[in-house]
Amino acid sequence: MAVIPIQGTIMKKILLVDDDPELRQLLATYLGRHSFDTLLLPDTRQLDAYLERYQPLLIVLDLMMPGEDGLAACRRLRGRGETRPIIMLTARDEPVDRVVGLEMGADDYVGKPFDPRELVARIEAVLRRGLAPPAAPDAKGGVFQFGEWSLDRAARQLSRAGQAVTLTSGEFALLNTLVSNSNRPMKRERLLELTRGDDSESFDRAIDVQIHRLRRLLETDPAHPRYLQTVWGVGYVFVPDSESTETGAGTAE
Repeated sequence: MAVIPIQGTIMKKILLVDDDPELRQLLATYLGRHSFDTLLLPDTRQLDAYLERYQPLLIVLDLMMPGEDGLAACRRLRGRGETRPIIMLTARDEPVDRVVGLEMGADDYVGKPFDPRELVARIEAVLRRGLAPPAAPDAKGGVFQFGEWSLDRAARQLSRAGQAVTLTSGEFALLNTLVSNSNRPMKRERLLELTRGDDSESFDRAIDVQIHRLRRLLETDPAHPRYLQTVWGVGYVFVPDSESTETGAGTAE
């Protein structure tokens, strides 16, 4: 574990898992200069224990590691309901790794080799997304019901027949944005702006991947979606059914 205090600065605790010792120390030093108290692990064997003990705000997870690799770890964490933001470190010349990482539930990626400034920017952007609407609970959002599903936007909770279903911050932000703009086709660029921030450099495919994940969760037949429909040449639209209702809602943006 690397703790690099800065006098008079509130340090934000994050966890970096990478099997390269030189890179770990370089990043810990650099991140420490930018108000991040960086916990370090060479692999995922102590990952669960560190998450429980130290409660980091965010995980930076290398894709290629001995034992359990980053993709498997990300899939396992999301499968058990872990919603903490995850940034994957991937090989820049392997775009498929980035897409698969997002499919497994990662919030963003950084391709190796990279400038540490880029990683700092991505971490700060992901943390801002997690703390600000639409990813945050929306006290004026109300409860939107469609089919068997209920989206409580104030509690940031999706449930089916009374059973809660875990969403990552990115998934909630995207679904919340689409529901807030029901029957209004949304461009990918606009969805990226609303869910990831103006300063995000995430690529359009990230929205496609999250739509794919939400369809697998929400739709009876993901190949022929009822609610999350594609508008060819534009992007996506949420189409509520005739029985959809919303209670306690404020004005949608």
